[in-house]
Amino acid sequence: MPSCRYRRSPARPEPAAGSHFKEIREIFPVQERKTPPRRAPEPAAGQTWVPRLPCGPGDAAGRRDRRCPGRAASAGGRAGAERSGAAAQGVRGPRRAAEEARRAMRDYDAATAFLGEWGRFQRLVFFLLSASIIPNGFNGMSAVFLAGTPEHRCAVPRGANLSGEWRNASIPLELRGGREEPSRCRRYRLAALANFSALGLRPGSDVELGSLEQEPCLDGWEYSRDVYRSTIVTEWNLVCEDDWKAPLTTSLFFVGVLIGSFISGQLSDRFGRKNILFSTMAVQTGFSFLQIFSTSWEMFTVLFLIVGMGQISNYVVAFILGTEILGKSVRIVFSTLGVCIFFAIGYMLLPLFAYFIRDWRMLLLALTVPGLFCIPLWWIIPESPRWLISQGRYKEAEVIIRKAAKINGVPAPAVLFDTAEMQDSKPQQQQKAILLDLFRTRNIATITIMSLLLWFFTSVGYFGLSLSTPNWHGSAYINCFLSAVIEVPAYVIAWLLLRSLPRRYSLSGTLVLGGGVVLFIQLVPADLNVLSVGLVMLGKFGITAAFSMLYVYDVELYPTLVRNMAVGATSTASRLGSIIAPYFVYLGAYDRFLPYILMGSLTVLIGILTLFLPESYGNPLPESFEQMLKVKCFRNGQQTTGIRNSKESPKMLVTPL
Repeated sequence: MPSCRYRRSPARPEPAAGSHFKEIREIFPVQERKTPPRRAPEPAAGQTWVPRLPCGPGDAAGRRDRRCPGRAASAGGRAGAERSGAAAQGVRGPRRAAEEARRAMRDYDAATAFLGEWGRFQRLVFFLLSASIIPNGFNGMSAVFLAGTPEHRCAVPRGANLSGEWRNASIPLELRGGREEPSRCRRYRLAALANFSALGLRPGSDVELGSLEQEPCLDGWEYSRDVYRSTIVTEWNLVCEDDWKAPLTTSLFFVGVLIGSFISGQLSDRFGRKNILFSTMAVQTGFSFLQIFSTSWEMFTVLFLIVGMGQISNYVVAFILGTEILGKSVRIVFSTLGVCIFFAIGYMLLPLFAYFIRDWRMLLLALTVPGLFCIPLWWIIPESPRWLISQGRYKEAEVIIRKAAKINGVPAPAVLFDTAEMQDSKPQQQQKAILLDLFRTRNIATITIMSLLLWFFTSVGYFGLSLSTPNWHGSAYINCFLSAVIEVPAYVIAWLLLRSLPRRYSLSGTLVLGGGVVLFIQLVPADLNVLSVGLVMLGKFGITAAFSMLYVYDVELYPTLVRNMAVGATSTASRLGSIIAPYFVYLGAYDRFLPYILMGSLTVLIGILTLFLPESYGNPLPESFEQMLKVKCFRNGQQTTGIRNSKESPKMLVTPL
């Protein structure tokens, strides 16, 4: 009698995801139930055991254990097994597919564990990928100086036949910021002034200036060169009737960021991490260079939109590539501190470049050159072995891992992957979700709406404060540099808060802190300029810390089926907030404190609303809608699922933008 054959379920490769949040399930491991292996039953009288194929999608019993007992070779047994297998596949398919994906991830980690966590190879990838983020920092905020608006007034042509006295009095005064300042967009009618000048009349004593007729700036504008030598505003006169074009330029850059965030994950899933990483670097660098030769505002703006697409795509793909190559412990540090701090370093470099290069075309050239230093990285940064395995390119993945072992100075095993088993164990397709699933119940709809508002207003506060640095007291260059420096301690504090404190209180506390101090700016006396700048810095610190914690909180709230979709939807709300943020800054032209009042009050409000969201700290990630935590106001009479485990803090993922 032939014996029953047992065979271990082969390792399953990681399925290719459709968005750039595919690493979430790996970085946030889900607690699994361990099922003891079942023993094979003895064959009944008159039956014999026959060999069978490994467990797969068509397993007759749909079992989740690692051993696959054979089945009796009777016609009735086979028919019943096929029917039960079809039913089991339909019912248990999504859950089993998720388990297979996690098992494949664990098998990859086990196969590459010999490399270690922090060898020379990992250090090289960590710092090179982080360094590739630096251009994103200064390109993302370059509009602060490229589209800066200097002080200006109507130009008076040289041939206006005006005496010096009348030329100086040709611009009316207007109340601005509590003081009388020369008008930026109006002047007295030059024909009338020329007649008064020819008659020898004097302004103020012989002629009452307040009664004179005014006209717009028909001969252009004169711009102050104290701060900027030239910007796109002075190049194409984006002031007065056309002053709406300057914030629109920045908004369209963030429209490009929104488009790039949609397509970057899908492109990298299809064409590879490395190819898309360097392609988007080329887009960002190349189109920034083309902007130098812009002949109109329209041309500059269209190119700026494309630069925004490349900027966010480069950031997202570098983030994905790093999280896929690095080990778990290093991956968390890369996701939290590495990417964010190197972004802040690029942000710090922007005011340094702008201070010494005050012509916008030359500044763009200087910001473009660092992108060329990324070209040699093509021969150093490898493709993601995980992505190669998901595409069935096992030999290429093995070559990369063996090269990493050589760099780390550790011996590699003779066989890294069982190619035959990996090809034979492709996971089942998971159940599909649609956007409406984020609103299927009152609880999840409430969480979704509050999360969308949380991301939107936090983004408005972050980008509004970052883009308004020229409007603060003192030097625009020093203010921008301080705004970048304050982000480094904000990221560190956010990382520490996520490790030890509940999410709701951490988020709410930082948001209320940031919004509250921004609201207090209007109460600072005009002569205490240092105090007002300090309050803005403290507000930027709080909002930046909150912004960096949002991804973690979002991931922990939603079940596996809609987690990627939820993070994508809320991230889109963040992009929409960045698109309208320039117009919050634009309101400062009408009232200096109005942007701070709006941003501060909205940030405090959303910080208070955050307290009504469920607390996810210490709870396992929900796998289904039934396991989702309940909004605070819905908890009465309902049992919140999930067991709190305060002894082990879950893994964390932090990213800015």
